[in-house]
Amino acid sequence: MRGLAGRMVSAAAAFIDSLSSEQRADATAPFEAPDREVWTYLPGARPGLRIADMGDKQRALALDLLATSYSPRGLSDAHAVSRIEAVRRELAGAAAGGINPDIEQDYWVRVFGDPNGSGPWAWKVNGHHLAAHAVLLGDLVAGTPQFFGSEPAEVPTGPHAGFRGLPREEDLARELVLSLDEHQRAVAVASETAPRDISTRSDPVADPSRLGSGLAHDRMDRDQRGLLEALVRQYIDRAAVPVANRAWTDIIQAGLGAVAFTWSGGVVRGQGHYYAVHGPTFLAEYDNTQDSANHIHSVWRDLRHDWSRDLLVAHHRTGHPSANRREAADGHRAGR
Repeated sequence: MRGLAGRMVSAAAAFIDSLSSEQRADATAPFEAPDREVWTYLPGARPGLRIADMGDKQRALALDLLATSYSPRGLSDAHAVSRIEAVRRELAGAAAGGINPDIEQDYWVRVFGDPNGSGPWAWKVNGHHLAAHAVLLGDLVAGTPQFFGSEPAEVPTGPHAGFRGLPREEDLARELVLSLDEHQRAVAVASETAPRDISTRSDPVADPSRLGSGLAHDRMDRDQRGLLEALVRQYIDRAAVPVANRAWTDIIQAGLGAVAFTWSGGVVRGQGHYYAVHGPTFLAEYDNTQDSANHIHSVWRDLRHDWSRDLLVAHHRTGHPSANRREAADGHRAGR
């Protein structure tokens, strides 16, 4: 097995081999387990093995598996989410009168199926404000839903004051909305009040009809189109290069002209705001309204490849993984 899939197989197998039988019972499940497509970005426990409950070697192997999901920038963003979560807890401890906060990170690892088997398998790492998912079938990898959040969006006080989580996601979108003329804004701006959260939440199947129509790429000038394309790449280029490249190819084949941008809320930094970018093959959402507009939720969903449903349909129809890989590849080239 080659490339990204091979790296994930090796990382998952090494992680599983490091676990005790009790840990393995929490960290692994059959591929058909009902929680495979269940996820959330809110605080609270998840099925799986908590990273904070692992030994040092096991934790390092779990983080090696997580790293396979991301590009170098995506991995840097994931580390930023974790650092800001630790800062948030430190600030909460200081506000409570110097109580030493628990800064162990609450992220859970779960592997579904057998990484070394012939059938599909999957893994996920999920916790507060971070969700990474991968489903694999042979050499093919699906890497969404993918969620990043930041609380706070900008650290307000203390030694880390001014540190921002996901700054480009905010700045690119604001630059784009501010570049629009009066007629374009009338189409792109859905409301002067931003919603309280991303519209698709953590639904197993994302519904792009919730996002509105927005201003299409082909109704923008050259500079605005460049900003919109950079914003799309800001989301998909968090993923490992093969996943990001496939997503971008799908977007191009489906037509950049149909990709649309919508905004709600204030346009001045510090005001609550929301935006969505969507096209025939994907959607991305961003919301920064909670905690006085200092709390980000952002998500990328691949409407064709979330949870690898398209590949699994072909797999179950043919019953032959090799035939499935050829069919899926042919469908991808045709822009299906």
